[in-house]
Amino acid sequence: MEATHTTVIQPKKTLSLSDIKELWKYRELIYFFSWKDIKVRYKQTLIGGLWAIFQPFITMVVFTVFFGRLVGIPSDNVPYPIFVYVGLLFWQFFSSALSDTSNTLVTNQAIITKVYFPRLILPLSAVVTKFLDFAIATIILAGMMIYYHYVPSIVGVLILPILLLITFFASTGLGLFLAAINVKYRDVRYALPFFIQILLFVTPVIYPASIAGKYSWLLALNPMTGVIQTARAGLLHTTPINWELLGLSALACVVMMIVGILYFKIVERYFADII
Repeated sequence: MEATHTTVIQPKKTLSLSDIKELWKYRELIYFFSWKDIKVRYKQTLIGGLWAIFQPFITMVVFTVFFGRLVGIPSDNVPYPIFVYVGLLFWQFFSSALSDTSNTLVTNQAIITKVYFPRLILPLSAVVTKFLDFAIATIILAGMMIYYHYVPSIVGVLILPILLLITFFASTGLGLFLAAINVKYRDVRYALPFFIQILLFVTPVIYPASIAGKYSWLLALNPMTGVIQTARAGLLHTTPINWELLGLSALACVVMMIVGILYFKIVERYFADII
């Protein structure tokens, strides 16, 4: 009687070097899922990828009319349209990446239950498309800086990739945590849009952090505060760059990323059973 062998594919509870090697082995899937998301998003649309420009631009116009002119919110002595657009660039990246990452497991439940691959690929591919949207949306920012005669400092330009990386850590770390919870409790899908709307108003997107006065330290608890303030300081020279605040934001986002990955790996083994 021949002996039978059974191979059990089971994810580890923590991220290890073998997991990183496996992610690299399946790296083409990141490209596949990212390209699929882009095609689905802009399928049968009239302006296609220009929606990546249209959305932040129209939001900037609405905010300028209501908050800049009617309400008269200060903008650190720079034109309000470019002031709010710089904040919107990073906020749109964060909010859209967080939303898509949190729902990526549920929206791909058919493939999760049938095919094995590193599950981390799904949320990572959801964020990759946001880098493309960010790059396209910066075209408007470049035009606005020329129109308003703003020349960014060298430090301001060099620090942009770092700010984008910090935003990536924040959205992905929190998104991984919520994605893992969303598999079991679908309340996340309904609560997240409300949470993102509330978070917008406690992030200095439409106003400067200085408007909070002695309570500005509360805004500093939000990691995106350091990112947006640093972007404005480097590109628009609103204030000197607060390196301490940026360092705290970077540290907080790295911690969020680590916690998100660890929790994702802990509950990953149950995804196919309960999704």
